[in-house]
Amino acid sequence: MIAEFAAAAALVVTPQQFVASHHLPSGAFAETGGTPDVTLTAWALLGLRASGATVDDSYLRAHEDALQTPTAIALGALAEVHASDALLARVERISGGGAVNAAAWKLLALAGARRPLPRTTVRFLLAHQSPGGGWGWAAGVAPDSNDTAAVVQALRAARVAGLPIRRALVYLRHRQNKDGGFELTAGRGSDAQSSAWAIQAFLAAGKRPGSAAYRYLGRLRRADGSYRYSARYAVTPVWVTSQVLPALARRSFPIR
Repeated sequence: MIAEFAAAAALVVTPQQFVASHHLPSGAFAETGGTPDVTLTAWALLGLRASGATVDDSYLRAHEDALQTPTAIALGALAEVHASDALLARVERISGGGAVNAAAWKLLALAGARRPLPRTTVRFLLAHQSPGGGWGWAAGVAPDSNDTAAVVQALRAARVAGLPIRRALVYLRHRQNKDGGFELTAGRGSDAQSSAWAIQAFLAAGKRPGSAAYRYLGRLRRADGSYRYSARYAVTPVWVTSQVLPALARRSFPIR
């Protein structure tokens, strides 16, 4: 009886509570048994903010220098409640060098801070949409669902509508499997993060993602509130759950 009660109690742990439970005294977030990580901290803060939680971003603000790649810099700015001027200056200097993901994240971070969005970056993204409607992480690279979803959100933040967005959503639908989930690339199989990204893209475009994707995510939820990466694997649950939170809250980026 006690075991049954404990199991029932565990089921009421929310995904938000699971992520929050990995908030260390230092202010950082870490996987169970892992070390503090500034990028994981940014993802956790972003997911919690999307779910409506009040967050303490002091650790992230104190460790901005640890954000080195263009996407990490932009992620940090997007995750902070009020991005620092110093970090936003670094975002504005992102050139990308042909990296589509860096360009998309730059727009998202600047939009989140209500800064002007460079039209050259918008044009760069539009120019590198694949014939099938998707985007890869860099110019000339095969498209994938995650980068496509990020670009859709970035373009919508820049008020782009019409054919480029419709083509991107068609590409994403082609990455949806019979189980309701979305996969990163063709044949890879559905996973939680790709499904969450795709949901956010449809939301950003003002379209319904459909209930099948949410049912797929529901089947990946564990009793402790976390989400499996896929039906087969349960890895990096703090990171996975952090990325699922915005989709559960029906929020697209940027979170304002």
